Amino acid sequence: MTRFFILVLCAVLAGGPCRAREGGQPALPRVEILVGSHKVSAEVADDDAERSAGLMFVESLKDDEGMLFVMPATSTASFWMKNTILPLSIAYIDPAGVILEIHDLVPHELKPVRSRFPNVAYALEMRRGWFSDRGVFPGDRITGLPR
Repeated sequence: MTRFFILVLCAVLAGGPCRAREGGQPALPRVEILVGSHKVSAEVADDDAERSAGLMFVESLKDDEGMLFVMPATSTASFWMKNTILPLSIAYIDPAGVILEIHDLVPHELKPVRSRFPNVAYALEMRRGWFSDRGVFPGDRITGLPR
């Protein structure tokens, strides 16, 4: 009954169907991006509520799925792991799609992980180790980012 209610509510608010998932906020629209040569399907969090909820309470991610955070303005960025049970890695990305830095995040950690760079336009969260497992490092480029 709860899932049905969520699907109906999503359809009413979004003007069409949306998919529900276990835990966390309802699934967000997705974008296909290339991280170096690796295809990723990322949910797009592009408003304050979506960015705040992020991947909280989500219990699993498929291997090449993540969440792309579109920042409201280019600036420094800061993320924490409140109510986030998955171990994640985060890439801070500049407006041109260049990865500036990558950090491993600890589940439930409340201490923010701040960017060292002042020109973060996007952040991409993937399961912990995803970037290093694929040889993706700062300086690599992401293509297909929404404007």
